[in-house]
Amino acid sequence: METLMLLTYAALCIVIFKLFKIPLNKWTVPTAVLGGIIMIGALVLVMNYNTPYTRMGSQVFRSVPIVPQVRGRVIEVPVKPNQPLRQGDVLFRIDPTPFQAEVDNLKAQVKEASQGALSLDASLSGARAELQRAVAQRDKDQREYARFQAGYAKGAFSDQMIDSRRQNYKASQAAVEAAQAKVREAKLALDSEINGDNTAVAALMAELRKAQFKLDHTVVRAPSDGYVTQVGLRPGVMATALGLAPVMTFIPTDTHQSASYVAAFRQNSLQRLKPGYKAEFIFPAIPGKVFAGEVVQVLPAIGESQLQAQGKLLTTSALQTDGRALVMLNVTDKRLAAYPLPQGTSVEVAVYSDHFHHLAMIRKILIRMKSWQNFLYLDH
Repeated sequence: METLMLLTYAALCIVIFKLFKIPLNKWTVPTAVLGGIIMIGALVLVMNYNTPYTRMGSQVFRSVPIVPQVRGRVIEVPVKPNQPLRQGDVLFRIDPTPFQAEVDNLKAQVKEASQGALSLDASLSGARAELQRAVAQRDKDQREYARFQAGYAKGAFSDQMIDSRRQNYKASQAAVEAAQAKVREAKLALDSEINGDNTAVAALMAELRKAQFKLDHTVVRAPSDGYVTQVGLRPGVMATALGLAPVMTFIPTDTHQSASYVAAFRQNSLQRLKPGYKAEFIFPAIPGKVFAGEVVQVLPAIGESQLQAQGKLLTTSALQTDGRALVMLNVTDKRLAAYPLPQGTSVEVAVYSDHFHHLAMIRKILIRMKSWQNFLYLDH
């Protein structure tokens, strides 16, 4: 574009020199050259600042790393790569044998504990009956002891007989206290409940739910509508519940993100990048075409300058960064839907601000020239 402007200016100067018969000397020629350089340079610089452009951009999409909840050997991978999936479709299965065994074991323990909980009521009834028997025996021994004490006053019983009856009464009283303790123990065992369940049964039910969760997650399903690409998982692989080692990558189908793009602009252009400004996109994959769009958001942080807590002091090297501002944009041109582009396609973007909008024509011509240049490449 600059070459075209220079050629146009040169032609205009020749016409003016010929038309007005201006002599060619050391004053007129340098004046014309310097005037052209200053004028065209000013136009280009003003255009460059007020209509920012970048070749660093691409369509962005989110992927979901698939990590199993349990560790085990993969026995089946029914999913096909790059085929549409619905939420809940099976991605792969892990051998459920140990998890099923754990569930069966806990079910048996829950049943046994439930039966033991039912027997607590019978234990309480038995403890109460034993208490009644002990009370009756104590009352009997108490009466007998009182009778012997009355006879002792009249000289009918000896000291040994009185002492024997006293000991029997004390033993009966101790038996009553022991029976009362057993009743309290049986009531505590019967009344110890969580949400209506005996504590032992509740603890086993919690373990059973945990084991059932692990068993259910031996079948790994699609988290949403989407597809899996580049499936390398095969039966026999040991899958681990470790977030650092996903076994496949799931790409959700999101109609909103298909038109989302991120471009990196120089920080010099930040004052001319605002939400709502019009933009134009060119794709290396679609030579000769320009698509309309708009700025959605200027991301409020630049990644190159981020700092995290660590055991080292900040150095000057951490400040020697020249990161670009990331800008989110949307393509509003419906013509783009006619071109099947893979997600992650590269894009070049020009933004048209409200300042010096008449100079936007230069940027529009430049970006269309660059779009046609995408036809020209050599791979051989």
